[in-house]
Amino acid sequence: MSQDVPDEKLMKLRYAGVCRVCSADLPAKTPAIYERSTKTVRCVEHAGASATDEPAEARVTVPDPASTSEPTVPPTPEPVIDTGTAGASARREFERRKQRREDRVREKHPKIGGLLLALSDDPQTTTAWNTGALGEERLGAGLDSRGSEQLRLLHDRRIPRSRANIDHLAVTPTGVYVIDAKKYAGRPHLEVEGGILRPRVEKLLVGRRDCTKVVDGVLKQIEVVKGVLGDSVPVHGVLCFVEADWPLIGGSFTTREVAVLWPRKLYSRLAAADGPLDAEAIAAAHQQLARALPPA
Repeated sequence: MSQDVPDEKLMKLRYAGVCRVCSADLPAKTPAIYERSTKTVRCVEHAGASATDEPAEARVTVPDPASTSEPTVPPTPEPVIDTGTAGASARREFERRKQRREDRVREKHPKIGGLLLALSDDPQTTTAWNTGALGEERLGAGLDSRGSEQLRLLHDRRIPRSRANIDHLAVTPTGVYVIDAKKYAGRPHLEVEGGILRPRVEKLLVGRRDCTKVVDGVLKQIEVVKGVLGDSVPVHGVLCFVEADWPLIGGSFTTREVAVLWPRKLYSRLAAADGPLDAEAIAAAHQQLARALPPA
């Protein structure tokens, strides 16, 4: 035994033991002599006993008090989830179309193809994918900066057996939000026709552009998410216009139960803490959606 570490130590027992000399019970926190070499204890009445005065039947092994940490069971880690990259599929489609055009022009005009490309722009059918990707990327970055255990996110999720995708999914205490990001110019507003003698028809306009079909798309995405989660989790639809001409006061509205709003308005809505889902239910819904709707 090293001289730096005494073999015996007077201490309050961390665990109950038995005196190795007299077999007296020694409850936890009782002052006693701990012997490191034999890992046994003696009551203070036998503090002067030597290591040879040891009835074999009285020896009791006790934990080494040098180890002060309680045994712990590590928590079960959550499965690793690929949350996706906002705008990834739109960005890939833009790059694919752009590259295909460049290859076509250079093949048709080997000598002046580069000049022609420099003097001309990509067609609108190509640039629209870049615009869409930018809108998704911007909104995705804002959502990610606010992510937490109470706000779990998935981006650019592929709908099985379809070429369509869901831009963003947010799982919060108030339910799951199906979010479609759009980067359109103009002011979003609702135009209503009929309602008394004729059936009520709601049209979503952004400036003069009729975007009613965009609402139809969100409604279809809501049904996909409900098919994954069932009726136990509320599902909400959102159309978020990231660079529209919103008024200084008001401006948001709802059409066919789909909220139409801008990023900051969306962030405040997602931050609502009071809802039917606790942290465990949020994590479970997030995992279930991630499995059923993989990254696009």
